[in-house]
Amino acid sequence: MCLFTRKEVGFKLRTPAAGGEGDREVLTTTRMSSLPEAQPQASSNVGSETETVTVEGIPFPAEITAGSGNPLSLLANGITDIEIHFLQIKYNAIGIYLHNNDVLLGHLQSWKGKSADDLLGDDAFFQALVSAPVEKLFRVVVIKEIKGSQYGVQLESSVRDRLVAADKYDDDEEEALEKVADFFQAKYFKPASVITFHFPATPPAGAAAEISFATEGKDEAKMRVDNENVAGMIQKWHLGGESAVSPTTVRSLADRFAALLSAA
Repeated sequence: MCLFTRKEVGFKLRTPAAGGEGDREVLTTTRMSSLPEAQPQASSNVGSETETVTVEGIPFPAEITAGSGNPLSLLANGITDIEIHFLQIKYNAIGIYLHNNDVLLGHLQSWKGKSADDLLGDDAFFQALVSAPVEKLFRVVVIKEIKGSQYGVQLESSVRDRLVAADKYDDDEEEALEKVADFFQAKYFKPASVITFHFPATPPAGAAAEISFATEGKDEAKMRVDNENVAGMIQKWHLGGESAVSPTTVRSLADRFAALLSAA
């Protein structure tokens, strides 16, 4: 038996409906008991990798070294799925890597002793995680092929909504966000393609984040995000509690940090 936890978050994948009816376009997030064996992943040059850990049938490195050279640990994982005509289709798998050091745990000390359920319902915890001054890397592995433009539209819309809600959306943010959407515009997300979001602990000017895309048969593509507000909201899209793109990833973060903080 497969158990599903569903949450609609507005991603659009167009599939013609039978009999000429209008398209049904819904994104849900789902955690399944198992996934089929994953295809070999595209090689990404963002950091070196160590042993592989299988997460929902998708291989993820247990540790990645990127940017500063510090080891980043796989601290959480999850998946997102799409639902089309009530049929669950696996979309991607997500691995959350952070530099797990005293700075990170010290930054989150206010939540020491809290249960995973306490953390899960506390938006302030996830906001603190976003603002933690440590290196972070989010690795997204494609399960179901999709056009990059569709992924870019989802990211652009979600990040813009968060910026507007926080009163941080101005011309600079609009321009930076359009560049991110344009980066994905001509891409095609084959199964096992890898999207990486890298956030330095102390980003240099003009490089608040780096996004890369690797797929079989093509050179790795990269871009820099120079706007700190946009980079921060991309983090929040992945780590933002109830509003995050993948509730299963958020649940995994809450479980892991409840244990880490209790032991600190």
